[in-house]
Amino acid sequence: MHQRKSKKILIYFFLLFLVGSINNIDIYNLKFLSVKEVTVTGLENEENLTISKKIKNLKLDNIYLINKKYFNTLLDSNKLVEKYFIFKRYPSSLNIYIDKTRFLAKISKNGKIYYLGSNGKLIENENSNNELPFVFGNPEIVEFFNIKKIIDESQISFEEIESLYFFLSKRWDLKLRNNIIIKLSNDNTKEGLKIASEFLYNNEFKDIKIIDARIKNQIILND
Repeated sequence: MHQRKSKKILIYFFLLFLVGSINNIDIYNLKFLSVKEVTVTGLENEENLTISKKIKNLKLDNIYLINKKYFNTLLDSNKLVEKYFIFKRYPSSLNIYIDKTRFLAKISKNGKIYYLGSNGKLIENENSNNELPFVFGNPEIVEFFNIKKIIDESQISFEEIESLYFFLSKRWDLKLRNNIIIKLSNDNTKEGLKIASEFLYNNEFKDIKIIDARIKNQIILND
């Protein structure tokens, strides 16, 4: 009877030791797998370091369990980020590569001038870029991308445009860098721009200043 009690006690201590050892190993592995180094590239150095510090502050405990959703809020809130890629370097490092958004145009909102990024976000920037076209009026972001798509699919290069004028009637005027103005309708924009470009690059009409394509199947030229 005494021997049975002794065996039970030994088994109990053995199990207790075993469980305790497993817990210690798990805790050790958890610490070992936590993210200790985060490298961010793609933006300016200062911006890269800021993002890196914010990610480290997330205290990511296990590199194996990390996926993109951990960073969605943090990186998507940065207006300079177009898209990003995350690579794990085991056992404890992350490399994050960022594609910076492209500045497409300048636009005034509430008395401030912003850059409009290819990610659809308005970005404050102190550095002036006079090569970008200026958008006048108050279009929705989607309306700008609609007209840009039409321009990109036409013979006219977006780089030829000095400014875009948006009207309450939902139509656009384009002023080119050679001072020619193209007036477009709100319901036949693509076809109007196509016809206008035929006159734009025709040497017989090199003195024109205004190409009015607002009326369907009709072009009015002014020099």
